[in-house]
Amino acid sequence: MRLRAPLGTLLCLLLAVASAPTFAFFGDDEARKQVAELKKSVEALTQRVDGGAQNQLDFANQIETLKSEVARLRGQVEELTHSLESAHKRQQDFYVDLDNRLRKLETPGHGAETAAPSPAQDTAAGTPAPAKADPQAEMRDYEAALGLFRETRYKDAQASFEGFIAKHPQSTLQPSAHYWLGSSLYQQKGFLGAAASFGKVAANWPNDSKAPDALLQQANALVAAKDVNGAIKVLETLVEKFPTSPAVETARSRLKTLAPKKKR
Repeated sequence: MRLRAPLGTLLCLLLAVASAPTFAFFGDDEARKQVAELKKSVEALTQRVDGGAQNQLDFANQIETLKSEVARLRGQVEELTHSLESAHKRQQDFYVDLDNRLRKLETPGHGAETAAPSPAQDTAAGTPAPAKADPQAEMRDYEAALGLFRETRYKDAQASFEGFIAKHPQSTLQPSAHYWLGSSLYQQKGFLGAAASFGKVAANWPNDSKAPDALLQQANALVAAKDVNGAIKVLETLVEKFPTSPAVETARSRLKTLAPKKKR
């Protein structure tokens, strides 16, 4: 009986030792499975994070590309605006210079004088003879007004051309004075007044070299004043009455834009 107790104890110990590796092995297996699953989860999460980071990087690159493109386009717009302003200034200078040359050719020489009315005519009329025109004074006044326009002093140029028109009603420079008066008003955004002044050139002096250009400028002023129908009529008049003028091609192009459904 004394030997059974130690033998039972020994058997229990042997069973414990024999079963211990089985339990230990089972525990390692579960741990490995959990580690593998955890590793998969970590890898999946890492891929998602990496994917999100890559998307953010791509998005940031796209933003930078768009910023560069916007900056490039803005530079082009500024460059085109500057070129347009320069072209407009050159066109103004060209017209001013051309006008000066033409009017100097048209104006009588310094020694030219108008024929004085006879005393008999004065007596018969019962009125004093009108004062003789002074071509030199006309040219001085006209050049002064044109100089103000050239200096972009448009308000002063407007007043000066208005004064010239009132002071020299019989001057051969009247068509040009009305043209540049319209240009002065246009530059001050007085579009309706500009259109009226341009319109007088073609209406009162249809054979003047400035008449076609005046109609073209009248149409521009009417468009600026939101009177598109009026501008279309003026352009159609220009095409009809001055078919050989250099301004006609521009007029036809404007008509295609303003009234594209009409056949030209």
